[in-house]
Amino acid sequence: MFVVGCSTFHCGIIIINHPNSTNRPAMPKEPYFGPELMKFLRQLKRNNNREWFKTYKKRFEREVREPLARFVVDFGPRLKKISPYFLADPRANGGSIFRIYRDTRFSKDKSPYKTWAAVQFRHEAAKDVHAPGFYLHLEPGNVFAGVGIWHPDSTALGKIRDEIVSNQAAWKRVISGKTFRDNYEITGDSLKRAPKGYDPDHPLIEDLKRKDFVAVTPFDDEEILLPGFLERYNRTARAAAPFMRFLTKAVGCDW
Repeated sequence: MFVVGCSTFHCGIIIINHPNSTNRPAMPKEPYFGPELMKFLRQLKRNNNREWFKTYKKRFEREVREPLARFVVDFGPRLKKISPYFLADPRANGGSIFRIYRDTRFSKDKSPYKTWAAVQFRHEAAKDVHAPGFYLHLEPGNVFAGVGIWHPDSTALGKIRDEIVSNQAAWKRVISGKTFRDNYEITGDSLKRAPKGYDPDHPLIEDLKRKDFVAVTPFDDEEILLPGFLERYNRTARAAAPFMRFLTKAVGCDW
């Protein structure tokens, strides 16, 4: 879902804008996602095989991938206002949209397809899903927005922990801010003991134990069917800006 030390990267701006976009993003008149998206995903879960998917691939393109691409394009100008260093890229391969195909090389589950759809708006300095990013997950009964860094490598994880130790007041302001708390719950894996080199009695030890720095907010399945869902997601993403700024700068990326 959602590291890299980014100080060696040059961070320019790569934002994919809608051809008809203006400086002020237009309000959508129609919903991006229809009930057919969730219907397709439920059917795929029951028929997770290549023959079925090949038969209904045009439905997948029309009902899942194309709506996601429109959503990514129209979120681009809004994302730019949060931070110009995160990408909104609607390409089917290598962009913000997750591929439907599962990597089964190291999994006992050989089902060829994911039964969910998702997009991640990640920092331009990173090339994979473990980068700082804004995330949207669409799955029947499990729709949510996520922000942060998932499974950072040891170098990035150490940078985040060191930044928390060095700037305790700033970190506490970030995670205790009303707007953030009203929208998000911090989640992810944690160590059982204090990480090596950190004081077990540190007042922020529970945060220093974290192996992921991810926060999520759930949505009802019906919310994605509303014309205003893009703005709903935008407000949620903006609410995470202080959290994302702290993490992004901690790993050496531009904000």
